[in-house]
Amino acid sequence: MKLVFEKGSAGRGLNLIRECDVPRVSLDGSHKRAAAPRLPQMSENEISRHYTQLAKRSHGVNDGFYPLGSCTMKYNPKVNEEAAALKGFRSVHPLQPEHTLQGSMEVLYLAEKYLCEITGMDAMTFQPAAGAHGEFTGLLLIKAYHVHRKDDKRTKIIVPDSAHGTNPASASMCGYEVISIPSREDGCVDLEQLRAAVGEDTAGLMLTNPNTVGLFDKNILEITRIVHEAGGLCYYDGANLNAVMGIVRPGDMGFDVVHLNLHKTFSTPHGGGGPGSGPVGCKGFLMPYLPGVRVVMNPAGDTTGDMAPARYVFERAPESIGDVKQFYGNFLVVVKALTYIMSLGREGIPEASSNAVLNANYMKVKLSDVYDMAYNETCMHEFVMSLEDMKHKNGVTAMDIAKALLDYGIHPPTMYFPLIVHEALMVEPTETESKETLDEAIEVFHKIYETAMASPEELHSAPHTTPIGRPDEVTAARKPVLRYTWES
Repeated sequence: MKLVFEKGSAGRGLNLIRECDVPRVSLDGSHKRAAAPRLPQMSENEISRHYTQLAKRSHGVNDGFYPLGSCTMKYNPKVNEEAAALKGFRSVHPLQPEHTLQGSMEVLYLAEKYLCEITGMDAMTFQPAAGAHGEFTGLLLIKAYHVHRKDDKRTKIIVPDSAHGTNPASASMCGYEVISIPSREDGCVDLEQLRAAVGEDTAGLMLTNPNTVGLFDKNILEITRIVHEAGGLCYYDGANLNAVMGIVRPGDMGFDVVHLNLHKTFSTPHGGGGPGSGPVGCKGFLMPYLPGVRVVMNPAGDTTGDMAPARYVFERAPESIGDVKQFYGNFLVVVKALTYIMSLGREGIPEASSNAVLNANYMKVKLSDVYDMAYNETCMHEFVMSLEDMKHKNGVTAMDIAKALLDYGIHPPTMYFPLIVHEALMVEPTETESKETLDEAIEVFHKIYETAMASPEELHSAPHTTPIGRPDEVTAARKPVLRYTWES
């Protein structure tokens, strides 16, 4: 398939932009390019066909089973998209006066209220634009807390070896030294190693629970107690909240700050489907450091003169760490999340989590007859298979199995992660998949296993039916081509 830059012809075009309805402003020469950008010149027909071809080559949740571990690639009800597309939400401007934004402010107010109830937190900011951005913001809150107390010796963040890769990266960006804690054979945190690691220099702990291998740490209360007794704070990575929302709360486990992935757990398309949102919640003692502004009930009553009183107003934290994004975060993502929460209600939210756990355990048990499970305990929302033995016996790798799944219209699970499991495949079915879909996927996994046993060489060249076969991924990673080069 040709790139868009290789299509079209000089002088070809179309007019999709309406006539300008505001005064035109011309720039002087110092602000203009020396030469016009070399953009494709195409007709509407050519553009439509180009992007339709691209869409046919992509694979999303609407195309088929998408069990990408640790990412919760679930189906998102379209009613949430419709709510976010309402003109009253999509046409607001962040610089409008407060009294003209009351409906949008109520969305932020209610979303904070409900998400705090779900997580056991006291306040929340919607400024962070993604999960890792939320990690960074949460760690800044922890840092502000220690700095405000003049406790400058706390320079280390403890991170289990099963953590998401963004955890140590976020801690490092905040200027902390990262201390890795190994996991025990059961996949949970080694308490003795944790006790040995904490001390007067411990600023905090970053933890995902359920963790990256899909297990709920049975010692979670002891873990947070150990860190708190050392004077550190506990940060909860909410990437896996889809397994426990409405059932247990991070705040009740002893966590002081949490980030959520609205684009994973609360119904916004993940990845290329739109902007993300990684709101951060915290306990009351961290509220003075929150970034941006929060929506609160107007304590002063009518402050708008002759106009109707503004029920909601913005409030900035007194010791705020400052803005981490402009204005109020990705607002329409919050609209989708609020619609999702209100649609499911108090009964539906824990039911969604329960079904996610049920689906994962169903697949795990059904595949255990031929695939080795990294951990044989009851899992939460995802499970990890290890193909290490298969690789040694038949030469078939996790990569081979993942590529073979493409021939059956299934998106591969996460490969080679977590790093503590060799030849890992991490599968997260999510709660939105039916039993029929799971049974079909289980049958495919069994067929691929039979091929691996009978003719392993066939899997080394998979996939065979996709538009692109197996690329040289090592070269692509080491020598990526990131820009188009014109021939003349």
